[in-house]
Amino acid sequence: MNRNPIVPYILIMVLGLGLIFFLSIKGVGDSKQLAKERDGVEEEMVEFEPEAFANKSCVMCHGENLEGGSAPSLHGTGLSPDEIADILIHGTDGGMPPNLVPADNVEELAAWIAELK
Repeated sequence: MNRNPIVPYILIMVLGLGLIFFLSIKGVGDSKQLAKERDGVEEEMVEFEPEAFANKSCVMCHGENLEGGSAPSLHGTGLSPDEIADILIHGTDGGMPPNLVPADNVEELAAWIAELK
């Protein structure tokens, strides 16, 4: 008796399609429930901490202590907070990409960097 080698593949395909259908229906129901939960819970406002942000985002280029790495040191730049804010918003031709800092926090981070000695 010869068995058709295509039958297992067809069964797997049918099972996979059925599983996709079931999970998509389940996801639609869950998304409605998650939306209701999200509407009921107000998002907490997290206070922006410039030092924590810099230690998380800036150390990859500016070095572990922000004293220089593949990018210049942020200590004693001699730039005003406004000049630093402009760099944070627009970036530089030297490799600093624009808009790495949320727009609401640019001034605060610029002031913190200007104070680094």
